[in-house]
Amino acid sequence: MRLLRIGLALTMLAVAAPAFAGTTVNVKLWDKDGDMNPDAKMGMGMPANMSMAMMKIQLDKKIVPAGKVTFDVTNASKGTVHEMIVVPVADPKKTTLPYVSNENRVDEDAAGHLGEVSELDPGKTGSLTLDLKPGFYAVFCNIPDHFMNGMWATIKVQ
Repeated sequence: MRLLRIGLALTMLAVAAPAFAGTTVNVKLWDKDGDMNPDAKMGMGMPANMSMAMMKIQLDKKIVPAGKVTFDVTNASKGTVHEMIVVPVADPKKTTLPYVSNENRVDEDAAGHLGEVSELDPGKTGSLTLDLKPGFYAVFCNIPDHFMNGMWATIKVQ
């Protein structure tokens, strides 16, 4: 009888697991040895040659299904602290995020901050799970100057 109960419990877990699984997006935060251009204008929605970016956020998926999305974040930098913030955007090709010039960062509250993996030291990891609705989202680093040096990416949730 005990084996029957254990078997039934394992079967129920196996059937229920996909409902809780969600999607995982692997996020890599990197830079070219911490070099930054203080005059860079590579923020989202700005006409720039992104191949010249000194910093980037790399997502292993650009499109994910709606629901639970876990961002597993790795700071691949050798000497620079980075972070990852998620905000909704209407149209990733036309949207510019609200930027506070005298602070060299995005206004997170005005942008619609949904969550973040706060300051990660080089080589460290963190994760963030959000319940995302269909639409577009920007993922960016908001350490001063990093966003304007190319540390942003977009993801589509459908």
